Amino acid sequence: MSKSPPALRFPYKSDRLKPLRAFCQTVRLGSVSRAAEALYVSQPAISLQLQALERELGVRLFERSGRRLAPSREGQLLFELAQPLVEGIDGLEASFRDRLGGLDAGELNIAANSSTILYLLPRIVEHFRAQHPDVRLTLHNAITADGTDLLRSDAVDLAVGSMTDVPADLSYAPIYRFEPLLITPPDHPLAKKTPLRLEDISPYGLILPPKRQITYRLVDLVFQQHRVPYTVALEVGGWEVIKQYVAMGMGISIVSSICLGEGDRERLSARPLAQWFPARSYGVVVRKGKFLSPQARAFIELIQPDLFVRREYDESGHSER
Repeated sequence: MSKSPPALRFPYKSDRLKPLRAFCQTVRLGSVSRAAEALYVSQPAISLQLQALERELGVRLFERSGRRLAPSREGQLLFELAQPLVEGIDGLEASFRDRLGGLDAGELNIAANSSTILYLLPRIVEHFRAQHPDVRLTLHNAITADGTDLLRSDAVDLAVGSMTDVPADLSYAPIYRFEPLLITPPDHPLAKKTPLRLEDISPYGLILPPKRQITYRLVDLVFQQHRVPYTVALEVGGWEVIKQYVAMGMGISIVSSICLGEGDRERLSARPLAQWFPARSYGVVVRKGKFLSPQARAFIELIQPDLFVRREYDESGHSER
């Protein structure tokens, strides 16, 4: 009578968490060396754990994609199964202490660009601080591209901002919507021109954020699609600076309604551009599979549209509540 072959045994099975953590970090970072740095172990140790995992499962878990390691089809399946387990174990102590002590302890790190921090987050932060005064809250000022890097490295718990192209490893939940506006000095020829055409903007120099930012790329895309030439008179970061320079007559700009407040009514004229430019959404960005702390979940629950009064503009440029 034939006997079934003995089951394969590997010494690392006594601690399944280590190879799975090494695997998940390698998938996220796309590199064995970067995974080793993140886990504070040697690169050979990570390689041995990944090789043993492949031997046990009998599949290839990675494929080379340029300079990065990308998960194979089987590797992607394992990542989807393993990541929640690894996140849950790694977050067990923090979750236990948070449940034990409530939300009156711990910290929360959020990435957001300067516009989001200045215009969108103040009331939300105010409500959060009132409800959880002992939580140490840190806002990391970073443009969207840098904020996603902070998310991937777990330097922040979540990001708040605007996204147009969402990477596969991130989840974006849009919550707010802001309309595109042309801003000019009140006495500018375009301030009262009716109807306003995209071609009417062409002769005047635009003041825009740097090319790396979404606004610049969006403006360029719209003008290119309509085959209308345009001129950038000045690149400068920060909506407050742009508004000041427009008010001084140095140029005109295309902005999101998020940056205009009651104090801008006297020095600027605003015209809607929804006919050509899409509205900008703002919301919450998290890494897929990431364990969210109670502090992060509590903050997300506060990000609701009724905490922010949006202002719409009619064709004459006047605000409507």
